[in-house]
Amino acid sequence: MKAKAKALYPFVPSGPHFDVAVAFLCELGFEKTWGCDDYAGMRYDQAYIILQKIDVPEWQDNQMITIEVDDLDAYWSELDAKNLPTMFPGAKLRPPTDFPWGREIHIVDPAGVCWHVRQAAAEGN
Repeated sequence: MKAKAKALYPFVPSGPHFDVAVAFLCELGFEKTWGCDDYAGMRYDQAYIILQKIDVPEWQDNQMITIEVDDLDAYWSELDAKNLPTMFPGAKLRPPTDFPWGREIHIVDPAGVCWHVRQAAAEGN
């Protein structure tokens, strides 16, 4: 292909409460960059998604998104301090865990989508 890909914008289902999904993503570090009735463009630095106002539990419960950050422990400290499961019923957080490919936290948003936030393993490890 001669054209170069510039970005990837996966569609992410909001679940039954679109405004709650927007607010939750903002707590994760996203900002809403545009919106219309059934969609919102969300950006977290170089990560982009299109939040779609749709509630299909089979999709939500089987979707995973991965975001890479430069300092997972700092991200976790900020996130953990927010106590998101209290603010957003249904949300779940799993603290940093080491894997052969790097370090990750897992977040389940109120709609059921599983977010992996990761930091790659250091080269040579």
